[in-house]
Amino acid sequence: MVASESVLAELAPTGTLRAAVNGSNAALVRIDERTGVPSGPSVDMANALAEELGCALSVIKYRSAAAILESANLNEWDIALIAADPSRTDRFAFSPPYAFVTATYLVPAISDARFVADVDVSGRRIATARGAAYTKEIERQAKHATIVYAETPLAAIEKLKAGECDAAAGLRQSLEPAAHIDPAFRTLPDAFSEIPQTIAVLKEKAVSAAFIRSFMENVLRKSAIR
Repeated sequence: MVASESVLAELAPTGTLRAAVNGSNAALVRIDERTGVPSGPSVDMANALAEELGCALSVIKYRSAAAILESANLNEWDIALIAADPSRTDRFAFSPPYAFVTATYLVPAISDARFVADVDVSGRRIATARGAAYTKEIERQAKHATIVYAETPLAAIEKLKAGECDAAAGLRQSLEPAAHIDPAFRTLPDAFSEIPQTIAVLKEKAVSAAFIRSFMENVLRKSAIR
């Protein structure tokens, strides 16, 4: 698939594809503690797209999905590796998903909550990262529990440890290490959401959106053949 001049002009106007990644998404982005260099499926997908375009790649790390969303109109990035969510479709065009991640709860080991359904009861407080796709899902699902917002997934865990809530929401890959480090907490065995991870562009970039959709469909087709 050859990128036209109009695609390159819209998708990589600086000559370098600037890709925003969520540094708090442990399932898809890993940050080397020594060098600070990111790796993982999100970075791999951004690299593949840059190769398809025939341009250099610059990976821009953000501390949360909310930070990526807040920077959308600041011309800091060209694509964002973020979750697709109905609440975001007014601003972004999403590719088909290249991965799915699951979201669940971290709770105190002594909690009587055994499954996700046990968390949504009156009097329980759920800490969750503001702007995260799984937070949007909690907002849709929760009927009885109180939602307590945190700025980052890590901050939600800290609220739980400080006794400011009864459960912390997050991606399983982020919550399980916290439970492993501190046996006073555990993750629930089921999930409240399976979240599609995509390449997103601003909705007005229709040419870029069409190119990325075709690119992802080709990637998925090749993956299915293997």
